[in-house]
Formats: sequence, structure tokens, C-alpha cells
Amino acid sequence: MAAAQEWIGVTYAAKTPVTEIVARSGLPERSFKRRFRIAGYAPLAYVQAVRVEEAKHMLETTDLATDAVAFEVGYDDPSYFRRLFRRKTGVTPAAYRRHFLRVLGAGRGS
Repeated sequence: MAAAQEWIGVTYAAKTPVTEIVARSGLPERSFKRRFRIAGYAPLAYVQAVRVEEAKHMLETTDLATDAVAFEVGYDDPSYFRRLFRRKTGVTPAAYRRHFLRVLGAGRGS
């Protein structure tokens, strides 16, 4: 499962990463998903967590629009991405970026 997690970490923006990793594993889908859950996450939840972490990094380090960030991390529907981001982090992508910029700005002034 570590190899699967590593592969997802590199290819998280693929359109169907769970389908692709199941196929690469050589295991039946149910067995793969069960083993992955035992390792700590459902496969889709893991992909979403990786995507949100990468989106956070992009929001912190680029000036890409939220819709562009959504696309870059693998979501074709920006509104779905914004809802998922908020559910996972407790804030919208725009609020996350504003908070990060405030923190970064405060750190520079010290």
C-alpha cells in the first residue's frame, strides 16, 4: 500500500487515480480498497487529502486563481473543489489564501 500511496502522491491530478492504481496493483478492486482502508484511508479519501494539501501549497505559493488551482490538482468542477476544500480545512480556498498572506505579511514585518 505504501507504493500505491507514493504513486498517488505523484499522480494525484489524474482524472481517475483510484481506478488507475487499482489496475496497477493487480488486486481485485474490493481487496485493494479493503487493504488501503486498513492502512488508514479509503483510496478516494486519500486522493482528496493529497489534492487538498497540494492545493493549499499552491494557494500559499502562487497567485493562480482558485479555479486554476482546482484544475491543477485534478478537479474539473471548481465549485466541487471549493466545497471539498472547505469541508476538509474549515475555510474556503480564498479565505485560506487571505489568512496565509496575512500570516506571511506579519512574519515579514517582525
